[in-house]
Amino acid sequence: MAKLHAYLNFNGNCEEAFTFYEKVFQTKNPGFMRYGDIPADPQMPPIPDEAKNKICHTAISINGESMLMGADVIPVFGQSYTQGNNTYVMLMCANSAEAKTLYEALSVNAKVVEMPLGETFFAELYSSFQDQFGICWMVYFGGNKDTDCESNS
Repeated sequence: MAKLHAYLNFNGNCEEAFTFYEKVFQTKNPGFMRYGDIPADPQMPPIPDEAKNKICHTAISINGESMLMGADVIPVFGQSYTQGNNTYVMLMCANSAEAKTLYEALSVNAKVVEMPLGETFFAELYSSFQDQFGICWMVYFGGNKDTDCESNS
C-alpha cells in the first residue's frame, strides 16, 4: 500500500523553511537538490540562471514513516506559487502497478494535469495533478531511480 507524505511548495524560501522544520522535528535533512542539479533535457525548458540555486527537492523524516517534502516553485515549468497549490498529498507507491492504478483512479476528471504519469530523471513513474475536487496530488514510484533525498521510505 502506498505511503502518504506531505509535499509543500514554496516561493523561493524552501531551504529556509526546511532548516526551520529540521529543528522543529529534531531530525536531519539529508540534503537539498537544486534546480541547477537537474540534468539537461532537450524536451524540457532550460533552467533560468536566477532559479538554479532554488530547491528542486528536499525531504525530512518526521517519524520514520511520514515524510515532509518540499520544493521552490519556478515559472519555467508552468507553475506559479499561489496559496492553494502550495500543499500536495504525495503517494509513495510500492510498485509501478500501484502507481498506475492510483493515478488512473485519482486523475479522472482532473482539473489540471501538471505532469501525466511517466518516467522522469528521478523516478520510474511520477505525476502531479489537481483532482476534480481541487486537491493537489503527486503519485511517485522511484524504482531503480530512487536515490534522492527520500531513499528510506
